[in-house]
Amino acid sequence: MSVPLHDRVAALSAALDAGEGRLPADVLVDGRAVLARVGERAALSAEHTVVALAGATGSGKSSLVNALVGEEVAVPGVQRPTTGEALAAVRGPGAEPLLDWLGVRRRHGLPPGPGAAGSRLVLLDLPDHDSVVEAHRLRAEHLIERVDLLVWVVDPQKYADAALHERYLRPLARHADVVVLVLNQADRLGAAEVDAVLADLRRLAAEDGLPGVRALAVSARTGQGVPALRDLLDDAAERRRAATARMTADVEVVARRVLDACGATPGRRGGRGAGADAGVPALAEALAEAAGVPVVVEAVRRAAVRRSAAHAGWPPVRWLARLRPDPLRRLHLATGTARGRGGAGEPEPGTVERTSLPPAGPAARAAASSAVRRYVDGATADVPDAWALAVRDAVGTGDLADDLDRAVGGTTLLPARPGAWVRVAGALQWLLLAAAVAGALWLGVLAGMAYLQLPQPRTPEWGPFPVPTALLAGGLLAGALLALLASAVARLLARARARAARVRLLAAVTRVARDRVADPAAAVLGDLARCREQARRAAGERGR
Repeated sequence: MSVPLHDRVAALSAALDAGEGRLPADVLVDGRAVLARVGERAALSAEHTVVALAGATGSGKSSLVNALVGEEVAVPGVQRPTTGEALAAVRGPGAEPLLDWLGVRRRHGLPPGPGAAGSRLVLLDLPDHDSVVEAHRLRAEHLIERVDLLVWVVDPQKYADAALHERYLRPLARHADVVVLVLNQADRLGAAEVDAVLADLRRLAAEDGLPGVRALAVSARTGQGVPALRDLLDDAAERRRAATARMTADVEVVARRVLDACGATPGRRGGRGAGADAGVPALAEALAEAAGVPVVVEAVRRAAVRRSAAHAGWPPVRWLARLRPDPLRRLHLATGTARGRGGAGEPEPGTVERTSLPPAGPAARAAASSAVRRYVDGATADVPDAWALAVRDAVGTGDLADDLDRAVGGTTLLPARPGAWVRVAGALQWLLLAAAVAGALWLGVLAGMAYLQLPQPRTPEWGPFPVPTALLAGGLLAGALLALLASAVARLLARARARAARVRLLAAVTRVARDRVADPAAAVLGDLARCREQARRAAGERGR
C-alpha cells in the first residue's frame, strides 16, 4: 500500500526541517517550493484535471489542441516566435481560481460532452519551450511545474533534441505516470518509420528516467491517433488521479534528492553518536588526563593518609602531621568548611568554583583534542560532509577546559568526617596516653618519696611488672604499635579512597564529555536520522 500524499507532504516538511542548514541549499529551496505548490494545488479545484501540451516551435501543439477539442480555439503560428501566451480550453465550471493560480488569462469555454467527455478538463496550449523570447520560455516552464498531466508534443525531426531531453524530460524522472509523449505529424512517415521513431522515443525516455511512459503517434492534420489521445485525456479527467499523481511524483523526486544528500544509512560505528556510547569511555579517559584527574587522585590518597595520621596517630606527635599542608587544600579543592557550633571544622570538599590545578600540559591538551577528534570522526564516519561539519561545529571545545575544571572542583573527594575506625583509634590513643601519663606520675611520686626517704607504700604488680611501670611502658608501647597499625590501615584505605574518588571524578568528566561532545553530536546525527527516515517516507518507502 502506497503512502498517502498528505503523509508524504508532512514527511517531506519534517525532513527539510531536520536538514535545515545541512542539506544543500538548492535541495532546501526546491523542496520548499514543491511543498508550497502542492499545498496551493491541493487547495484548488480537485474536480478539474489540468493537461498541458508542451513542445518546441513547429511541433504542432496549437493544431493538436484544435483537433482534440473539435474546434479552432488556438491559432497556429506561421513564424517564430509562435505561441507566446498560454491558452486554456476549459470544460466544466469552477476552474477560475485554478486558472488564476496558473496565471493563464486566455480562456475558452468548451461545452460538456457525454460520458467521460463530461468530466472537467483544462487543456493548456503552452508557449514554445524553445522560443527565442525568454519570457515565453519562462511562462512555459512555470506551467510545466504546475500542471497535472503533461503531454509533450514532438515531431519526427526534433524528437531526439538534446535540449528537450536534458532540460525538460530528465528533470521529470519518476513522473512517467503523468507524462505522455506524442509524436505529431505522423502522416509524414510510413507505418514502419512511425514504429521505429516511437521505439526510439521510448528508449530515450527510459534513459531520461521515464521507463514505461505512454507514447502515441498522431497527426493533427489528418486526425490519425487523435481519438486515442482524446480518450486518454478524458479518462485521466474522469479518474481525477493525475493531480495527485503529479504532486506525489514531485514530492518523491525532492525526497530522493534529500536521501541522496543524507548519504547511506550509517553502519554500527557511524551510528554511535545517535545512541550508542562505545566511544564515550575512551573520550572521558583522555579528558580526565587533561583535567588533571591523576594529580587529584594522588592528592586524595595523601590527604586521606594525612587525615588519618592527624586523628589516629600518637597524640604527642599528631601536630607534626598537621604541619604538613593539606594536598587537597593546596589544589583549592576544599575551600568550604563544615563548621560546628564552635566555628571550626574540617574542609568540606566539592564546593569550589575554580581549582588551583596546574593547567594541562601540551601533551595532555593534545591528547584531549585528539580524543574529541577521534570521537567525532568515529561518529561521522559514514556521514555526508555537511553533516560531519555540523557535528564538529556543535561539539566545539572553546571552554571545555573550564567545564572540566568545574567538574573536578564540584566532585566530593573525601567524606566530611573521618571514618569510625579513625575516631575509635584516636580515642584509644588518648586512653593509652592517659595510662602512660598516669604510670609516669605514679613512678614520679614513688621516686620523690624515695628521695625524701619517706616510707613507700606497697606497689601493686601485674605479673612481673609493677603497675606504674606497666602503665608507662604499656601505654607508650601500645600507643606506638597502634600508631603503626593505624598508619598501615590508613595507607591501605587511602588507596581505596583514591580509587573511589577517581570513579567519581571520571563520572563527572564523563558528564562533561556527554554534555559538550557526545550529546551535541548525537543531536545533529539524530536530525540526520530523522531527515533520512522522513525522506524515505516522503519517497514512499515503508518499514525501513
